[in-house]
Parts: sequence; structure tokens; C-alpha cells
Amino acid sequence: MPGVQTVTLDDAADGQRLDRWLKRAFPQATQGRIEKMCRKGELRLDGGRVKASARLATGQTLRIPPMPDGPAPDVVPTQRAVDPKDAALLREAVLYEDSELIALNKPPGLAVQGGSRTERHIDGLAAALVPEGAPKPKLVHRLDRDTSGVLVLAKTGRAAASLAKAFQSRQTRKIYWAAVAGCPSLNKGTIRYG
Repeated sequence: MPGVQTVTLDDAADGQRLDRWLKRAFPQATQGRIEKMCRKGELRLDGGRVKASARLATGQTLRIPPMPDGPAPDVVPTQRAVDPKDAALLREAVLYEDSELIALNKPPGLAVQGGSRTERHIDGLAAALVPEGAPKPKLVHRLDRDTSGVLVLAKTGRAAASLAKAFQSRQTRKIYWAAVAGCPSLNKGTIRYG
């Protein structure tokens, strides 16, 4: 259990949440321990108190109290293996990929995130898009289950924060199109799905 550390954050930490950064740097740190350190003021960002959900920026200084030694706790969630057919479906849906993001052509009928009675979803299958051992891509925005369209996933925490901010501030524009039979009147009409 080393003593108090003061770390100057680099570009890799930029845009990441404090709790997620700490869990990567100190796998033995649990969420409960991190929250307690924040409540007690043991963790300090640029000299001030900080919440676990705070976003980090390059150049900030983080005071880290003594952390427990030892391996990560056994309660680390295990990632389920992706069915080869689902992995192939997702890889075929890739429209664009670079070192920061992946753009998918999301098919209708496939949920973006899990929920009650939703076990098959893009967030759960996303590990199939990167080499084994690489961090799973992060969702940046959502589309409804029955909606098809371009879905963006970030490969890094920094890209996720930047893209999420662009969507939230409306710097990135979403356009929804509908296919119709015939030419609807501009002043009235009914759209029926199904």
C-alpha cells in the first residue's frame, strides 16, 4: 500500500470519468471504495473535492490516497462470448472504422442496449468488433430497436466523451428519413408502421 500519490493526467485520461480511470489504474479499487474516497475528500482533483463521475482533462493533477495492495476483486463481471453468427452480422454492418470510432449500419429489430428481457443487443455484441483483449467499443448515442440507421461507437474514452458532447450540444445532426409509398400531401397525412 504505497503512500499518497499526485498524478498529472495525460491525454489518455482526457474526457474519462474519474471512477473509470481509477479502476483501470488500480484494478483492486471497487466502486464503493472510490465513492467513499470522494465523499471523505481523500481524492482531490486540482486541489478540490471531486465526484466519482467527474470528467478528467489533460494536465489536471489528481491526489490519490494510499490504495490497497492485491489483485482485483473476484467480483469482476465476466463478458459473455459472442455467438459467431451475431459477430459476423455485426462485422458485416461496419460502414466506417478508424482508430477512434466505428460506424455501424444498425439493422431494425436489434436493440442498442439491454434491458428487461433483452439479452441480444449491440452493446453486448460490440466486443466482436475489436481484437480479443481490446476494450469494448462504447455506445455514443442510441437508436430505437425498430429503427435502422448509422450508429456510432467510440473505441477510446476520449473519443466517447468528444462524440457524446457533439451529440448533446447538437453539433452533430441526426436526420431521420422514412420510406413511403406514393407522394404524401404536404399539409396532411397519416404514417402507419407495420
